[in-house]
Amino acid sequence: MAENQNPAPPTPAESNTPSTGDIGSSPESVPRSPVRSLLRLWPYAREARWRIFGSMAAAGLASLSVLAVPIVLRGIVDGPIAHHDLAGLWPLAAALLVLGLAEACLFGVRRIIVARPLAKVETRLRGDLFAKLQRLPISFHDRWPSGQLLSRATSDLFVMRLFLAFPLVFLVVNSTVFLTGTVLMFTLDWRLALITLVPAVPLMVYTRRFEAGYSAASRLAQDQNGDLATVVEESVLGIRILKAFGRHRTMAEEFRRHSAALRDTELRKAGLLGNLWAAIVGLPELALGAALATGAVLVAHDELSVGTLVAFLSTALALRWPVESIGWLLGFAAEAASAANRYFEVMDEPEPADVPPAPRGAGRYPHSGDAPADDRGIRFTGVRFRYPDAPAGTPDLLAGIDLHIRPGETLALVGATGSGKTTLTALLPRLYEPTAGSITLDGTDIRDLSREELRREVAVAFEEPTLFSATVRENVLMGAPNADEQRLARALDTAQAGFVDRLPEGLDTEVGEQGLSLSGGQRQRLALARAVVGEPRFLVLDDPLSALDVHTEALVERALRQVLSDTTALVVAHRPSTVLLADRVALLADGRITAVGTHQELLQSCPAYRALMSGESELEGALAR
Repeated sequence: MAENQNPAPPTPAESNTPSTGDIGSSPESVPRSPVRSLLRLWPYAREARWRIFGSMAAAGLASLSVLAVPIVLRGIVDGPIAHHDLAGLWPLAAALLVLGLAEACLFGVRRIIVARPLAKVETRLRGDLFAKLQRLPISFHDRWPSGQLLSRATSDLFVMRLFLAFPLVFLVVNSTVFLTGTVLMFTLDWRLALITLVPAVPLMVYTRRFEAGYSAASRLAQDQNGDLATVVEESVLGIRILKAFGRHRTMAEEFRRHSAALRDTELRKAGLLGNLWAAIVGLPELALGAALATGAVLVAHDELSVGTLVAFLSTALALRWPVESIGWLLGFAAEAASAANRYFEVMDEPEPADVPPAPRGAGRYPHSGDAPADDRGIRFTGVRFRYPDAPAGTPDLLAGIDLHIRPGETLALVGATGSGKTTLTALLPRLYEPTAGSITLDGTDIRDLSREELRREVAVAFEEPTLFSATVRENVLMGAPNADEQRLARALDTAQAGFVDRLPEGLDTEVGEQGLSLSGGQRQRLALARAVVGEPRFLVLDDPLSALDVHTEALVERALRQVLSDTTALVVAHRPSTVLLADRVALLADGRITAVGTHQELLQSCPAYRALMSGESELEGALAR
């Protein structure tokens, strides 16, 4: 990944495109100050604000108790020790013990009171991010590598929670302690205080420079961590391909390359932080040495008491932690700000507009009964589509689709590879939005239906079946969560998924991640069962039989005909046997529907269709019989 410490604000066309990562990093964001970025966490932290303030109060009192120690020490040195009063020493020694115990207890209380509420804040952040990812359109997920999203939902949220629990508290507390300690030092001796504070100005200048460089390095490291997570995820999911082709060494080299880039960035961060620590620790130490030498001279000339010098030096030493922690706290704040930016990059993504779902029982399509017969079923009118990230000047993938699927009809969609068949089917459930034109169901534009309502009526089975790490029952019932056992059994029978009964625990067998414990044909049959279990009015099947053997394919076709007779269906067909399921066939070419008719009609009248179907003698023979 190329380094970009000061990225320019993206143009509208560029704002959602992956940045410079080799496998696609997160979109670049408009530069924002760390304070502004962290303030965006306030709506989430508000519910824990009293606990956070209580944590600050406990930590502040604990730190201020440390500043009380020098006052007690001055009393001990100038009192009992100077006057050899042993009896007067014990109360002051007891006061030191009480202050130490108070410090320990208050720091313990600080941790206890914020642990649970901040864990709740992190849970809410993660829940909102996951819900957002579910609502965002498929075009968003096409652009974003999954590893980038995974790193935002895990490591970035951890950084933000840790910031609220510790660095935020001590940025406030240590600043307060430093100011209080500075006032105390001036009270003890203004000359020594001025000497001690000489490094303040150069440290402030250096800290500002550090903040800019470290913020950019933190963002780069977080993006590289997301790229690395993507490599790991792809390696695990594609382990069979890697092993089959002997490419595991290639992927290992890819992992090492991304890991080395992340290591270099982390080392650069460590270098920046190390330089800051050297300045923060070194300059105050020099000033403290100068103050000690000056104080010794003043004591020698009886211009300062020994007790006051001890108290001043103790106060200065007590301020070492607030001063030295600045580097670590600022570094962590920069990382938290970058994590917040990455989180809100996703949360700020615009969601597709939706309409409220119709009340239950109000009718699925209030206007469908009034629709003219010609408008019933599925109708595509002037539908155009191009992918959002398509290069400028390229033609639309779909350049004006006009197609009518009549109620109860099954229409097969055929076309050359890359002609846009799968894209067209994805428009019906609104996985993508058309660039222009309209799609209606029984005369109602799908944009006038809520997605919840639309997807209750339109079921989809994709060419590449996706199963989840759940039981067979749970995977199938994703198509209709309220379906009873009878409908579930009927769907499995339609998909010829009798193999389920031979699984170790039947319907309650876990199929594993991506369903890889099953064969391709078994996964495809479960995906088909998931599509039909809800008995949808409209069905979209993208080459649903491609992974089946000839015998199973014939059985599924026979059962599927019964389902298709009661629904309006659009079936993407790559195989001749799939065409047999359809009442009519539509040919998609050059972004348009160029021919519609029965298989026999198109064979006779459409040379392009004949060329597409050439060599399918078995199909023609079956039709002749």
